[in-house]
Amino acid sequence: MKVGVISDTHGLLRPEAVAALEGCERIIHAGDIGSLDILEQLQAIAPLHVVRGNNDLDAPWADPIPDALRFDLNGWEALLVHDMADVPVGLDVNVRLVITGHSHKPCIEWRGERLYLNPGSAGRRRFKLPVTLALLEVHETSMEPRLVSLLE
Repeated sequence: MKVGVISDTHGLLRPEAVAALEGCERIIHAGDIGSLDILEQLQAIAPLHVVRGNNDLDAPWADPIPDALRFDLNGWEALLVHDMADVPVGLDVNVRLVITGHSHKPCIEWRGERLYLNPGSAGRRRFKLPVTLALLEVHETSMEPRLVSLLE
């Protein structure tokens, strides 16, 4: 299963991001969406899992979007939150994938049998941080994440 992971669009869905997400069977947005239009564009590509970020909290369109979401991804239990600070200290051992955004810093880190994935920011460039998203190949017995740079 090919999964696209995107975060911190802040109202900007780049054509390069849309192109990178084509062919995904699911898309995950880790918050700071920026507008309902972003979700509609992503939903047109593939089914969507989404949480709101701190910049979405005052937007009425984001009221129905949860702050945290737990779901199954091809047999892997996943937790999706915007900010790493919101990951519970006593995280359920069955959660094998933790997806966050917020920092704008891409990160792929295995901690034991658990994958922590932050796709970075796909929206407007902030400071000198890269503009990225992640693609995740989810197999029955493995997950293979990789970052995709959206700007050269």
